[in-house]
Amino acid sequence: MAVGGYRKASDLPLVIPVFPLDGALLLPGGLLPLNIFEPRYLNMIDDAMAGDRMIGMIQTREGGDRERPNIVTIGCAGRITSFAETQDGRYLVSLTGVCRFEVVAELGLPTPYRQVRADFSRFEGDLRDPEEPPPEARPALFDALKRYLDRRGLAMDWEAANDAPLEALVNSLAAALPFDPSEKQALLEAADPEERRFALIALMQIDSAGPMGDDVPPSMQ
Repeated sequence: MAVGGYRKASDLPLVIPVFPLDGALLLPGGLLPLNIFEPRYLNMIDDAMAGDRMIGMIQTREGGDRERPNIVTIGCAGRITSFAETQDGRYLVSLTGVCRFEVVAELGLPTPYRQVRADFSRFEGDLRDPEEPPPEARPALFDALKRYLDRRGLAMDWEAANDAPLEALVNSLAAALPFDPSEKQALLEAADPEERRFALIALMQIDSAGPMGDDVPPSMQ
């Protein structure tokens, strides 16, 4: 993996800006597109592009206020790997997930966006290449995914899914499927890619067995 040349936790910055955004899931090795338009986050992107291009994606938790909600303790740092500016002043960026982090403390720095002291040591394994999954891993995932999609009347390019590396496929599904923020956080906090795959399968199986909700996306293609 080693996105950006990071190979150990001590290579990563001690302080990172954070973007609290519920339901947006960035995983190590995953890709997250962002449409940035708020002035404080435009400022954040400007500063990140002038530095190490690292941003921490994190979800909120109960408490705080609308402008400054409380944040959970675990997020994922990503590196800006694609950047474009639109004619109306928005930034279209893509983050590639590097490593999860634990929030040690939020810092009272004079920037319009929030910054935290981050500890990556607990998740140093995110910087290593994942182990090859067992042969039965893909069929088990596909079986749960097919039931999930069939129940929601969705289609998928199965040929492309079969050709994709399994971890990349799991990351894409975990980010794209309409799970609750708490469920996405559980996927983020899974110990390793294998546990994340098991958790994703379990969430799809639970969804397939329960009543239909109003969160059906228009397409998975």
